[in-house]
Amino acid sequence: MNLTNSLNLPQPFVSAAESDHRYTPKRYSATALLKGVRQCILERRHADEITEDVSDMVWAIFGTAVHGILEAAQETETQLKENKLVVDMPNGYQLSGIFDLYDDATGTVTDYKTASVWKVNFGEKDPTQFDDWRKQTLIYCWMLRQIGFEAKRGEIVALLKDHSKTKAKIGEHPAHPVYRIGWDFSDEQIAECGEWLKARFEEIAAAEQLPDEQLPMCTKEERWGKDDKWAVKKKGNKRAAKLHDSEAEAIADAQARSEKEGKPYEVEHRPGTDSRCMDYCSACQFCDHYKKLTEVQ
Repeated sequence: MNLTNSLNLPQPFVSAAESDHRYTPKRYSATALLKGVRQCILERRHADEITEDVSDMVWAIFGTAVHGILEAAQETETQLKENKLVVDMPNGYQLSGIFDLYDDATGTVTDYKTASVWKVNFGEKDPTQFDDWRKQTLIYCWMLRQIGFEAKRGEIVALLKDHSKTKAKIGEHPAHPVYRIGWDFSDEQIAECGEWLKARFEEIAAAEQLPDEQLPMCTKEERWGKDDKWAVKKKGNKRAAKLHDSEAEAIADAQARSEKEGKPYEVEHRPGTDSRCMDYCSACQFCDHYKKLTEVQ
């Protein structure tokens, strides 16, 4: 990766953002597998061509700092911290992962995150927002079982970087700047995870032989895809009274509200987008799907 420094930040920022990481052939990390196969391979294939600005990596630096402080802290006698695992897969590939803490007394693997209040608020309403966290700890449990530990629970401890005490008192906001969530995994769920990992590595091995434009498309979930919505709102307002999945439903709703309240309502089309593609994929410039999205927009 090539770094730029458009804001001319002090050299320590640049040094903290720099990395001497080199991809190991046929080895993929647990976090990489949570991305789409296309993104995963493009990031590796074009690693020397990808450019990021130091200013866009501040939160990554913050997360590294948090992990460094907690890694230096003292654990209990039954706990292991910051250990790297490498597991051989049947097709000759390897799965790697670094868990932050494992407690052998409870079978719990813990991962630390820096996250936004948005993630927690939406996750409380829609638990699928936590699927990536859940799946990452499930993979770690499977990996730990491969080396003899009876891992059976995953846990995330998230530090909320934009938490506000004031908002916590008056609105829908997490009560504390630390959010903790966990999942108990059955033997069947852990075994199913192992089968998914084997299939994923077979998919990766096949995709590595393909040119960029023929790589399998990331799924809607992997792209963080959002469907088109039609917002019903009072004329002149920015905030929607209600969002609809179809234009016809929105028009009918707007008409009904206008007649009932005697005030004009209007319908606004809000196009869907693939959020990860647009804002969170470092290899997007090498993806033809991204190019089509930006042509439209």
